[in-house]
Amino acid sequence: MRHVFSTIMSMTIALAMQAQGNSEMPKPTLTSPNGVLKVAIDTKNEQLSYTVFEGTLPDGNIYAANNEIALNVEGIGKNKYSVSSPKLVKEHFDAPNYKLTTFDSEYNQVIVKNKNGINVEFRAYNNGVAYRFFTTSTKKEWKILNEVAEFNFSEDRTAYIPYSTNPNKPKAMAFQATYDVAPLSSTKDIEAFLPATIDCGKAKVTILETDVENYPGMFLLPGEQTKEGKTSGLRADFAKYPKTFDFYAWRKQKYVIYTEEFIAKGQGNRTFPWRILAITHEDKEMPMNTLAYELAAPSRIKGDTSWIKPGKVAWDWWNDWGLSGVNFKAGINQETYKYYIDFAAKNNLEYIILDEGWYDPKSGDMLTVIPDLNLPALVEYGKQKNVGIILWTVFNVLDNQLNEACEKYASMGIKGFKVDFLDRYDQEGVEMIYRIAERCAQSQLILDYHGIFSPQGINRTYPNVINFEAVFGMEEVKWTQRAKVRKNGAVVDEPEKDMPLYDVTFPFIRGMAGYVDFTPGGFRNATKADYQPINNNPMTMGTRCHQLAHYIIHESPLTMLADNPTTYEKEPECTSFIASLPTVYDEMKVLDGKMGEYIITARRHGENWYVAGETNWNAREVEIDASFLPKGTYELTAYFDGINAEKNASDYYSITQTFTIPYTIHEKVKVKMASGGGFAAKLIKK
Repeated sequence: MRHVFSTIMSMTIALAMQAQGNSEMPKPTLTSPNGVLKVAIDTKNEQLSYTVFEGTLPDGNIYAANNEIALNVEGIGKNKYSVSSPKLVKEHFDAPNYKLTTFDSEYNQVIVKNKNGINVEFRAYNNGVAYRFFTTSTKKEWKILNEVAEFNFSEDRTAYIPYSTNPNKPKAMAFQATYDVAPLSSTKDIEAFLPATIDCGKAKVTILETDVENYPGMFLLPGEQTKEGKTSGLRADFAKYPKTFDFYAWRKQKYVIYTEEFIAKGQGNRTFPWRILAITHEDKEMPMNTLAYELAAPSRIKGDTSWIKPGKVAWDWWNDWGLSGVNFKAGINQETYKYYIDFAAKNNLEYIILDEGWYDPKSGDMLTVIPDLNLPALVEYGKQKNVGIILWTVFNVLDNQLNEACEKYASMGIKGFKVDFLDRYDQEGVEMIYRIAERCAQSQLILDYHGIFSPQGINRTYPNVINFEAVFGMEEVKWTQRAKVRKNGAVVDEPEKDMPLYDVTFPFIRGMAGYVDFTPGGFRNATKADYQPINNNPMTMGTRCHQLAHYIIHESPLTMLADNPTTYEKEPECTSFIASLPTVYDEMKVLDGKMGEYIITARRHGENWYVAGETNWNAREVEIDASFLPKGTYELTAYFDGINAEKNASDYYSITQTFTIPYTIHEKVKVKMASGGGFAAKLIKK
C-alpha cells in the first residue's frame, strides 16, 4: 500500500482569535532580531501553518494569514512534531558583483522536527520571513507528488502579478511579462511567475524563492475561493517531472510533451528551495532586499575567480546588425564583427556578442561555425584589441555538446556563452542550468542566461553566471504594437505595452531576485505619441536620459550597448558617458522612489558616485537628498531631459562642474524629468 504523507505548516488566523476573544500570540512564535516582525507557528491536528504579522494579534498588521504548506512525499509515515528554541544567527557576506559587495545580516531560527524525517527550517529576518523543507534519515529513493504553499492575506489586497504569456502551455515561456495590477479577488486563473508583490497597506510583501536546485520552480495560481467565489490569496503550482520530449525545428529547442504524475524525484537527504516573504515598509527598501542572495548556496567555484570579468558589450541582435556608411554588406560575417570589435576597442568595452546565426540554429550543432565566419581569426583580432567574444546558443544544444563546446571554445579564447530559450521550470530544466554553470566554470567561461526564470540564487552559487534575462526588456519594443484604448471616456491611440511604467516597476519587484539583462542603450528615442514598432531600426519609449539612467539603476554586471555602432558614433557625448560607467559597484542606495511612478538610485564605485532617476509617462520634479555624499571635491558630469524632450525624446542637455561638499552644493537638489524621462550623473572624487 502506498502511504502519502503531508507535512503542513498551519496557524490560527486573526479572525479565529477574535472569535475566541483571545489576544494572545499563538505559540511557538518566532520574532525578527529587531522584535518587529513575528511568525506564529502551530502544530495542531498534525498540521503546521504560519501567520506573519507585526504588533499583537488580533490588532496587529497581518501580512500572511494561515498559510498552509506541505511536502507530499510518497511512502512516508505520520507526523509527530517538535519545535526547537529560537536561535539567533549573525552572518557576514562578501558578495562580488552584487548590489553590495559586502554586508552583514542576522536572523532568528527555529527547526520544526518531524519524527518521519521531513523537517522545516524557519527564519525571521528584519526584512522578511523564509522557510524550507529538509530531510533526515532518508537514504532511499523518493518521489515528491506535490508541494503545497499558500499565500493567504487577511484582506483583498492589490497584487502586482506577471502572468504567463503562453496560454496553450502556460509553464513553457520566457518569463517576460509586464505586471497585472489588480485586487487578489480578481486574480486570473493563469500561471504567474515570481517575484510577485502584494500591497498590504502598511507594507508590501514580495513572494520569492531561492536555492532552487534539482527541483522545479514555483508558479502561482489563485488560492481557495470563499463561499462568495472570491479569493484573497495565492497558491503554488509546479511543473511535473518531464517524461517525453520533442524539438522545435528552427533552433532544435527541446520542449516537454508528456509528464509524470510527480513533480520531483531524488535519493537520500537534502534541503529544498527557500520560500521567501520579503516585507518592505517603504518602496525604496524593495530593490535593496538581499534575502534571495543570502539564502542561496555559497559559491562552489574554488580558488582564483579573477577570470570572472563583468563588462559592457557591443551587441548585434537588437539593432539587427544595422551598420551604415561602411563599404561592406553588414550581417553575420567577418567584416561586420571586426567593425563591432573596433567600436568596442575604441570605447573600452570589454566584449562583443555573436548572437543567433554564427552557427546554423536548425542544425543544433554549435561546434560547426558558418562559412562566412573565421572564428579563430576573429578571436585573435579581438585579443589584439583587448575585446573578448561571447557566443550565443540554445540551452539544450549547449547541454548536448557541453564538454566538447567548453573544451573547443575555451581553448580558442572565447570568454563565455549567452544561453537562450530554456522556457521551462521543471526539475530537469533546473538541473540543466546548474550542470552548464558548473562545467563552464571548470573551463573559466562566463554565462549570460536568457529565456529563463529569474536568478533564484544561482548567481551566488555559480558567480560565473553574471546576468539573467527574465525581464520584459527592451527587445519588446521591437514588436509592441499601438492600439486604441478607452481612457476617461475618450479613445486614445497608444502603445499596447507601457515600457516607462514597467521601467519604474520592475526594479522594485524583479530587482529583489538579482541581475537583469534589460539590454538598454537605444538612441532612437520616442515620445508616447511618436513611438512605432520597428525591427531594423528600433525605437525606445521615453527619453534619451531615460536610457542613460538604465545603466546606473539596473543591477547588470554584463550589460549591452544595444544600438548599432554607427548610431553611437553619431552621438559621441552620450556614448562616451555610458561607456565610462562601471558595471559593478561597491554600494547601492535607492534614494527615493514609488513603485510604478519613479525611482532614484545612487551607486558607489571606489570613491566615485553615480546617480540616476527615471519616471513613467508623467513628467515630474524630484528632490534629491545629496547628504549621502562624503566630504570632498567632485567633478560632476550630468545629463538631463532637454526643454523640448516632451516633443523630441532625444533632446537632452549636459553639464560639467566641480563642487565641494559641504560648501558649494545644497543638500537638497531639484531635478526635472520629462514625460518618460530621466537623468544620469557621475561624480568623480578629485
